Amino acid sequence: MMSTKPMPDTRAPALSLPLVGGGTWTLAERNPENFTMVVVYRGYHCPVCKSYLTKLNGLMDAAAEAGVETVVVSMDSAERAEAAKAEWDLDRLTIAYGLTVEDAKAWGLYVSTSIKEAEAQTFAEPGLFWIRPDGRLYLIDISNMPWSRPDVEFLLSKARFAVDNGYPARGTAAV
Repeated sequence: MMSTKPMPDTRAPALSLPLVGGGTWTLAERNPENFTMVVVYRGYHCPVCKSYLTKLNGLMDAAAEAGVETVVVSMDSAERAEAAKAEWDLDRLTIAYGLTVEDAKAWGLYVSTSIKEAEAQTFAEPGLFWIRPDGRLYLIDISNMPWSRPDVEFLLSKARFAVDNGYPARGTAAV
């Protein structure tokens, strides 16, 4: 299956996943003040993810102030996602699991296979997306490596600016 390239200012791909602690998170049901932020992490096996999500966990007040609703997702099983939440002390994050290869490809994510015993057999590489309340993609950041991730604290500081100034999604020129 070939990966698609999500385009700014177009409808985000569908996404509906089970949550750690029960229930289901569905993008189409979200109604954030400014943006829904979907953060894709590699999984429980990833020490860089632990560090990144721990920092993100501490930024949930800033996210709320910026009008940004946040969910973190992975291809992990329920057990691995629950372990990440508990062992990494991610008490403030909404954690979804069970992203499929098809979902990952629809979102334009890179997918890797295990090179170490601790890794999941197949997992999505990092991605971060902002989706407007109307379902259109605003910000797209996709990486093929565990170490390349946007500075979420900086990004959150720009959410209100973007909305207050009508800053458009960039990268939409038909050239």
